[in-house]
Amino acid sequence: MARRNNVEIRTTQLEIEQAREVKRQVFTKYFPQVNLAGLGYYSVNPLIHFSIEDIQSNDMRELLQSLYELVAAESDVRNEVSLMKKGASGSVLAIQPLYAGGRIVTGNKLATLGVEAAELQARMKMRDIIENVESTYYLVAGLQQKVATVTAALTLIDSLDRTVQLALDNGLVTRADALQLQLKRNEMLANQQQLASGIRLSKRLLCTQIGIEYSDTLTFADPLMEMTALPDFVYSTVGDSLRPETRLLQLSVEAEWLQRRLTLGEALPQLTLIGSAYYGNMIKNDASANAVALLSLSVPLSGWWETSHKLKQHDIRIQEARIRQDYYNHMMSLEEEKAYSDMLDAAVLLKSDSAALEIAQENYRLSVLNYQAGVITLTEVLQAQALLLQAQNAITDRQTTFVTARRRLMDLRNQ
Repeated sequence: MARRNNVEIRTTQLEIEQAREVKRQVFTKYFPQVNLAGLGYYSVNPLIHFSIEDIQSNDMRELLQSLYELVAAESDVRNEVSLMKKGASGSVLAIQPLYAGGRIVTGNKLATLGVEAAELQARMKMRDIIENVESTYYLVAGLQQKVATVTAALTLIDSLDRTVQLALDNGLVTRADALQLQLKRNEMLANQQQLASGIRLSKRLLCTQIGIEYSDTLTFADPLMEMTALPDFVYSTVGDSLRPETRLLQLSVEAEWLQRRLTLGEALPQLTLIGSAYYGNMIKNDASANAVALLSLSVPLSGWWETSHKLKQHDIRIQEARIRQDYYNHMMSLEEEKAYSDMLDAAVLLKSDSAALEIAQENYRLSVLNYQAGVITLTEVLQAQALLLQAQNAITDRQTTFVTARRRLMDLRNQ
């Protein structure tokens, strides 16, 4: 349910989709960039107007006027010219980078790393959320087990109450013993109420984590997992680890290398093919068309000085990334060893707690018998019961610690 419904898991899936969209955006740089443009105009008066009278040379003006008078009667030639009264045009421009210093290829590689990094982070988030879900489940199971322990303690108190009432009726004990027992019952009832509140809140948290509506009628499998044989984990080197953190650290180094390659590409020659086509009547009334192809070569010369310092800065960042990689690899190894040690410690202490529980049970049984025989007081019986309750709760806490540590270790070593 958490894998399907958890808000954080669903959010990480959207982050993966965003990274994929970025990769698709960068991939478009391989293709030409095409732009369409259109322009139209209309003027009240022609933008260009010229007549014979506008000629400044007198001889030329008189010559043209004479020629115009000879042909004017036989043709519709005018003695003035008007251009650009109205017009419209359309053009298309295509730019295809042939070589951009390797930045297009490098950008696509960097975008691919971004997708992989998002997927690895989603795996980490999934692992952490599932751990939280299981820890919350074990918390509910542990609290339910403690409720059962308190219920059993109340049953024992009820049994003692009958014994005390019988002794009180026969004058063997005082009223103080009955009051002391009542106080102990009230204490157990208060513990029972606190545990019930803790279970309700824990269940609400679990329902939120797995994405379902909470209801008081919801029930969960009660017992904690039975203790089984301890898994025999064989440690491998961190470099062979399947943890996503290991690959993320490697990606950080690779990403710095690619960033350095992008910076270097800015200082390399740029070769671009440009094509343009035109159609329109912007000047003459008759529409015309034309097309042109250009090959542009740009060689940045003055930028090498600045680029050299940028490259040195990237080299330093790469060294930093490698240092962090080594450091966190060692820290992850320690984290795995700690999880394994926590599991072993919990298993060993669980055996010790089990032995302590047997002693507490026997001690309580003997205390009840001795009280019934009049050898000890009720206070000693209640103390023995408190030790029994403490031993039973210690078993529950230790079981929860064991299964939580085991789950953590399995998640760290079996990604």
